[in-house]
Amino acid sequence: MSKEQYLTYKGYPLVRNGKTIYYGNAYDPFVIMIQVATTREAAGRQIADKVLVQLINTDPDVRPRDKIVKKSEKKGLYAAMDIAYIWLSRANAK
Repeated sequence: MSKEQYLTYKGYPLVRNGKTIYYGNAYDPFVIMIQVATTREAAGRQIADKVLVQLINTDPDVRPRDKIVKKSEKKGLYAAMDIAYIWLSRANAK
C-alpha cells in the first residue's frame, strides 16, 4: 500500500486495527499508539469515550519496558489526537 492510500491527520498516517490506532510513520524514531478503552452511544453511534495515548520508541535495540516514553488518558478521540500530534512532532524533531 503506498503512502497516498493511508488516511492522514496533520501529515502523519493513521492505521487502525480494531480499537487501536497507530499514528505516525513506522520508520520514524517514535510513533503513537491510541487505544479506545471505553465507548458511549451518541446519535445512534458508538464514539470513543476514554482513550489511552502512548508515545512509543520504534528503536529495535530499546528494551521492551523502555519502549513507552509517555502515556496519558484522555476523554474523547479529539483530545487524544491533539496530544498525539504534539508529542509526535516534538519527539521526531529531536
